[in-house]
Amino acid sequence: MSVERWDREADVVVIGSGAAGMPAAIVAREAGASVIVVEAENHIGGHAITSGGNLPLGGGTRYQKKYGIADSADLFFQDLTDWSVVETNGFPPYRYNDREIIRAFADNSVAAFDFLLAHGVKVIDRMPNKVGHEIGVSVLRTMQIDVADWPMVHTGGPAAPDDDEIRAGAGLMRPLEAAARQAGVTILLEHRMAAIHRETPRSGRVTGISADHNGEATKIRARKAVIVASGGSTGNVNFRRMFDPRLTEEYCGLAGMPWSDQDASGEIAAMAVGAALWGLFNYTGEFGSAITKPGAIGCQYGYVNVRWYPGSEVFDKARAVGLPVQDWQDVILVNMLGKRFYDETAGHFNYNTYQSTNPYEPHSYLNAKNQKYDPSNFINAALAGIGDGRNGGGPIWAIFDADAVARENWIPQPPHVDSDAGFFFSAGSIRDLAAKIKMKYQRVAMPPQNLVDTVARYNSFVDAGKDADFGRPKPRYKIAKPPFCAAWATPVIHDTRAGLRINARCQVIDMNGEVIPGLYCGGESAGGFSMHGLPRAIVQGLIAGRNAVTGNR
Repeated sequence: MSVERWDREADVVVIGSGAAGMPAAIVAREAGASVIVVEAENHIGGHAITSGGNLPLGGGTRYQKKYGIADSADLFFQDLTDWSVVETNGFPPYRYNDREIIRAFADNSVAAFDFLLAHGVKVIDRMPNKVGHEIGVSVLRTMQIDVADWPMVHTGGPAAPDDDEIRAGAGLMRPLEAAARQAGVTILLEHRMAAIHRETPRSGRVTGISADHNGEATKIRARKAVIVASGGSTGNVNFRRMFDPRLTEEYCGLAGMPWSDQDASGEIAAMAVGAALWGLFNYTGEFGSAITKPGAIGCQYGYVNVRWYPGSEVFDKARAVGLPVQDWQDVILVNMLGKRFYDETAGHFNYNTYQSTNPYEPHSYLNAKNQKYDPSNFINAALAGIGDGRNGGGPIWAIFDADAVARENWIPQPPHVDSDAGFFFSAGSIRDLAAKIKMKYQRVAMPPQNLVDTVARYNSFVDAGKDADFGRPKPRYKIAKPPFCAAWATPVIHDTRAGLRINARCQVIDMNGEVIPGLYCGGESAGGFSMHGLPRAIVQGLIAGRNAVTGNR
């Protein structure tokens, strides 16, 4: 669409200020381009700033060499494209990765690591470890970012020496923000990208974007390129349901929210000018942390690795810290009808890392043949629903009593639980508890007698020492002492692992397999790469930023 008047202009316009957008902006600016970053929120960082700061960039980094770990770009590429590696449930984490994209990632991984160190990011000097998801089997690659004295966004303060909930993403994003501003990058907060403009709707170069700023439209011309780094799509219910119809509205506690959303805005805007999607299997592959069991219950945002505290600037949106579950023997989990559905002590899908497949022979049929099968079906059971012909599993509720509260050292009161928004209930009897469970996602009333019967049956399993319904290992504790509680324990959506089709240069590709001139993408808005976490975003941001300036040179 031709735009007659632009309000601003720059050589490169970057959509998003997270782990892909900020490196893209810096490298483009340092190459001589003028750069504008538009950020929908009133703060920078995206999901990356809420992350644990694990950095599995391999291929022969200086720390791998320092600690005697032999790695190379070729080995990294081999690991991330090995068709023969499967998880215990048979799902392949690497088989459907795009080889061109992975080759570019592996070839640029060391340079990306060095870029971070050169721009103020610090890592903890110790031997690389295996923390991470879908990072390759062969060698240790992961370093941890040092959050130093940067305030962590989930608490609002710096990490204490004995803090066991360090989220080091601030140690990545704050130095990169400082480097971007020092380089002369213009960062426009509260500018939500609304459209990408092209010379004609389906042909010609991309010319810029429109953004909404507090209700006012701003048109920003991009003389050279637009880079989509908007962070993915898992927060957009209708978009994510193209891949998995089960992921309905009740999966509302997206990891990284409420700091930032993954609203599919970048993907939708790019598709409107002809972009294709790519790597769709990875979105629903049953491996890694695309969807997880909650780590905290009784709150909307219960992702296993992030808890929001009153000191956070977004706590007014988070509303509750949540009750962290140390032992799932302390609760039973029920669906909307008050019925158990699986062994509560089971975990979510497994993830692949160093020696997850052991013994390991690259590209060998033996890797799958030797794997001990375990279906890992907790998530599938939770999403199965109640047999009413509707999609979505509905809310999952953790049911427990006063004795469980004492064993877990919980404080089932605000700010630890969110009663006002309907994510926590308590009552003096099981029957009354069921009657109280009313909230926007509980689309049917929980029959009180169902919950009474479920608790009674489970208590009989404790007496018998055997779970006759779901094989839970030796049920230990009865639910018998009031008050009784129901805490939101619905699975949490995390990664976006499919998105816009890109090539090795991070140029966006259309439905005819042709490059859309002037449009680039990286990170969770791009498809073709199943890795969890920061590395793919950082590397692709750098690739996109560099090529956005040089074009086809």
